[in-house]
Amino acid sequence: MKNLNIGIMGCAAIAERSMIPAIKEVDGWSLVAVASRTVEKANQLAVKFDCDAVVGYQKLLNRDDIDAVYMPLPTGLHYEWIIKTLQAGKHVLAEKSIAYDYNSAREMIDLARSKNLVVMEDFMFQYHSQHKFVFDLIGKGEIGEIRVFRANFGFPPLAKGNFRYDDKIGGGALLDAAGYTVRAVQFILGDDYCVKAANLKYDPETGTNIYGGAFLDNGSGISAQIGFGFDNYYQANYEIWGSKGKIIVDRAFTPKPDYSPTVIVEKQNNRKEYKMKPDNHFVGSIKEFRRAIIQLDTENHYRQVLAQSKALDDIRKLSAK
Repeated sequence: MKNLNIGIMGCAAIAERSMIPAIKEVDGWSLVAVASRTVEKANQLAVKFDCDAVVGYQKLLNRDDIDAVYMPLPTGLHYEWIIKTLQAGKHVLAEKSIAYDYNSAREMIDLARSKNLVVMEDFMFQYHSQHKFVFDLIGKGEIGEIRVFRANFGFPPLAKGNFRYDDKIGGGALLDAAGYTVRAVQFILGDDYCVKAANLKYDPETGTNIYGGAFLDNGSGISAQIGFGFDNYYQANYEIWGSKGKIIVDRAFTPKPDYSPTVIVEKQNNRKEYKMKPDNHFVGSIKEFRRAIIQLDTENHYRQVLAQSKALDDIRKLSAK
């Protein structure tokens, strides 16, 4: 099994809590270094995960012993550092949303394609086994033909000063919570779904979009509706309404590795709950990143990045203040 060396660009909580442990768990990866802007944070994670500490992101890229970079930086910093990472000849796994807008995503993908490098957006929920169970139900005709898809992801207000309220570094519900729901539409129904109508609510104090919704369609007659926000009753679900029944995935986006999600199938006068086994979608995501690199399966992830970025861009444009 070919071994790949990876470096971590940024010490965000998701890296320390979930993604670095997943990297350490998956065979075929070697964690080489963790980079931060401060020596204290770099040293803290390097000691914890037994790797080198690097102060400064460019110094991480200057190393010749790294094949790939995992980037948990805020979206507003992605364009600069994804471009520099690709120029350094390294594959990229970046946290969502990978790009602020479609044009910057297009530039990233054009550069990646010219260098035959993988660029993958880390919507790890796709790699949880509960969704395979859903696809199997659909394939068996359990709910008949799909008519409508709905996805919701929202949560109560965050603490004041949270970076998600800072537009300068890519904050806002659109690039955070909405990204999951858009990806869910494309994951279940296909990447050809386009935004036809949308709205965003902006916080008058911060100027940041805090909740909204959108309608997507691809001309097939199957519509998709999404809702998202930072000022909402917590939901992280999707439902697939068919001609004979409905599938509800109650914890679609955020199941912890030890959590057993529930998939519900409703039919006329009948409701059945299926308890899923716990699964670590962080591990699934890092396995997929490795597979894409080893097999040089670049175009699949390029397509996902572009479709995702285009949809979010369209929501923003259709909801212009």
